[in-house]
Amino acid sequence: MSRGSARWKSASPYNFAMSSDLSLVQTIAVWSLPVLFAITLHEVAHGWVARAFGDRTAELMGRLSINPLKHIDPIGTLIVPVVLLALGGFLFGWAKPVPVNYASLKHPKRDMAVVAAAGPASNLVMALLWAALLKVAMSSGSPSGTMIGLQLMAQAGVTINVALMVLNLLPLPPLDGGRVLTGLLPMRAAVAFSRIEPYGMLILVMLMASGLLARILYPPLVFAEGFILSLVNVHE
Repeated sequence: MSRGSARWKSASPYNFAMSSDLSLVQTIAVWSLPVLFAITLHEVAHGWVARAFGDRTAELMGRLSINPLKHIDPIGTLIVPVVLLALGGFLFGWAKPVPVNYASLKHPKRDMAVVAAAGPASNLVMALLWAALLKVAMSSGSPSGTMIGLQLMAQAGVTINVALMVLNLLPLPPLDGGRVLTGLLPMRAAVAFSRIEPYGMLILVMLMASGLLARILYPPLVFAEGFILSLVNVHE
């Protein structure tokens, strides 16, 4: 990582018990599009806001594209999630980090917090859109395989985007929440807090392995997903 720049991983963990009615191939088909959209637009949102604040690094590196191939990390986006999905249980993954150059931002400390917040904000918007699509699919009254598949995909879209939003708002650098908190803290406290960053992903993995991460995330995940579905009058 070059001096004056930031790269952070937008991680995505969620609990998913594969339905006994779906094969692994069908499950991957249902989840692939929502996951790719969630990860891609999350990363692009960081780049778009950074550009608005004066940093064109992501744009010049071709990272403002909505082409998922620009943002896929072969291990974190493909191999790890598919293997964990096949094994069942806790699913975890990450995308290729978006580069942001502090020095190019108009107000580096403040702007970096807004750039970080743009990722979870994009997931909130996508969760609402998937929830609206779920409402439409459920209201169609059609028992066809296409509509059932659309319902499953829309539900997956809500779930993955809520998971991305909630996880990345954890106040732990290099997650988005850690960047936001760094921008809000007084300078001396922000500098001290940012020293956690080299150990952030290790702390996250340890929390996940110990089961503490699931216990921390479960209440806000359930609340956020329930609230979003209630906005479109969908009741699970």
